[in-house]
Amino acid sequence: MINPLDALQINTDLARKMIVAFIREEITRVGFTRGILGLSGGIDSALVASLAVEALGADNVIGALMPYRTSNPASRADAELLARQLGIATRVIEITPLVEPYLDQYVSAHPERTLSDSDRSEEESKRKSKERRRGNVMARARMIVLYDQSEAFRALVIGTSNKTEALLGYTTQFGDNAAAIHPLADLYKCQVRQLARALNVPDAIIAKAPSADLWQGQTDEGELGFTYDDADAILYRLVDERRHADDVIALGFDARIVHRIVALVQRNQFKRVLPPVAKISARTVGADFLYNRDWGK
Repeated sequence: MINPLDALQINTDLARKMIVAFIREEITRVGFTRGILGLSGGIDSALVASLAVEALGADNVIGALMPYRTSNPASRADAELLARQLGIATRVIEITPLVEPYLDQYVSAHPERTLSDSDRSEEESKRKSKERRRGNVMARARMIVLYDQSEAFRALVIGTSNKTEALLGYTTQFGDNAAAIHPLADLYKCQVRQLARALNVPDAIIAKAPSADLWQGQTDEGELGFTYDDADAILYRLVDERRHADDVIALGFDARIVHRIVALVQRNQFKRVLPPVAKISARTVGADFLYNRDWGK
């Protein structure tokens, strides 16, 4: 039986060289020598840190650890292990003091009460909404910290989002997707794993369930309702092979998952583009004026 992920195999040596060159070129061409990234203990940030070290040298890469009070201690341990393995400096900044005052005032849960059956669905919806709001506040607090440290160390912010997350919109706008450059944004999650193995990212980091660590027990796949392998196989056929959803279903993929993925891609397009600009002049920034690096010279 053909593995649906076989089509997503990459030349890891070539991808490694391309991304290392990308990081080095994009950081140095804007006048920086250092890069900084959020180091979560997950595979994406571990891979970006490894590639950044190859591009810039360990002395020029900073890993920012930004735990919250409910963060899994194992995630911090994995991040610290990776930092020691790579020989990079770290900054540990607890985001709880930034996040808690806002959550307590505006997102705190209502007192528990006995619910009738008719109330349960509405209450569950409210609970999930509060979890999302809490997670988004945490992601944006980390963005604030990361950009402040970027200024402190004169280091460009390097993003850690991958192609699967970008297409599904599984990211917080102006939160974890905020960065100056995105080295992994053209690699699906399964391709991130391939490259991570090639760069000797610790097995414990590669093997563990992906999680944004936004609340206790949270996992990406549990929240999405399908696996990354399913998402990658389906997205590749929808996006890279340009197949219609019905054609993908005809290949044997679960119709429910295909339709959910299509809906997520459509719904989250706004996260993948700059905000639309009302065009008034003949030279609108981002539409007509597409800045070249040698402009004005």
